[in-house]
Amino acid sequence: MAVVLDLVTPHEVTSAPLLMAAPVAAAPLCGVRGIIGVGLASMGVHAFLAWIDGTFGWHAGAANQIALAALTVLAVLIHRTLRRQDARTRRAQYVAAVAQQAVLPDPPSRLGDLRIDARYVPAESEAAIGGDLYVVQSTPFGIRVMVGDVRGKGLGAVRAVSADLGAFRYAADEAEDLSQLVDRLERALLREGDRRGGQEQQEGFTTALVAELSADLGVVRLVNRGHPPPVLLDAKGRATLLEPSEEAPPLGMGALGTWSAPVDSYAFPAGATLLCYTDGVTESRDPDGVFYDPVARLPIALGRTARSRDRLTPGQILDTLIEDVRRHSGGRPQDDQAVLALHRARPEA
Repeated sequence: MAVVLDLVTPHEVTSAPLLMAAPVAAAPLCGVRGIIGVGLASMGVHAFLAWIDGTFGWHAGAANQIALAALTVLAVLIHRTLRRQDARTRRAQYVAAVAQQAVLPDPPSRLGDLRIDARYVPAESEAAIGGDLYVVQSTPFGIRVMVGDVRGKGLGAVRAVSADLGAFRYAADEAEDLSQLVDRLERALLREGDRRGGQEQQEGFTTALVAELSADLGVVRLVNRGHPPPVLLDAKGRATLLEPSEEAPPLGMGALGTWSAPVDSYAFPAGATLLCYTDGVTESRDPDGVFYDPVARLPIALGRTARSRDRLTPGQILDTLIEDVRRHSGGRPQDDQAVLALHRARPEA
């Protein structure tokens, strides 16, 4: 382009500025040798064009050659700076991924006839962990589950997630029923807030859905503490929202008063999938500001994924949900999304 511009324009018009941009433009795209090659090629093209125009002299020729050489050196320095920044970003992402596995490990893929899968989708691609959590645990009282979302962002939220998971893992093995389990979680989070003090003591809380499956997996019992209600997908792909019979505040707010949180029981037939998620799913909006509705949209999305919906794995269901939320919101997640699928397999599966 620079050559054509120089050849078709009067001698007073020079393509030197375009040629000088070449090595800088190559900095993020090429290696050191490539950048030097682009710089030398630019210098050669400029010298050739100046010789054709008869303008190669100290003012219009040599000075531009020196400028091109300086810009080539600058481009190499820019390239090395970008490489160092990229390496630091990769190390930070690796550390975040390791931290996520340590704080929020993947649940078991199978517990008896229960198939399990989970996904964590951060709102920021650079951050692999945030304030959403899920945990599935086999206990003396059956399989128990918690999906939650702690208040806040950053390292404070990660510490709160770690505290929540530790409290659940201990209480799930000790509490005889869900009411006791939730009460123990409440007390543990209040103690944790007292230890931290400050804003965490006054405003820290966790929205949580706590579930328990009966020994035969035929019944699921739920306690909802200010969390988005889960969806039950039957074997035919029909979706039912399992709303709590009575609203209750999030965990960690017991200092403000006492509330009852009823245990709601629902049938969990073979071939059905219990889909739990955080508000990053339900609060995703389309360009018109309409919230995502999993009951209305998910069966349609699953129908596009496979003809036989009961043959979909929990992972496929979650991937379909995540993609449908992305399609609804028109791009990257607006908030962190933690999603968990519990599928009761048919006896022959």
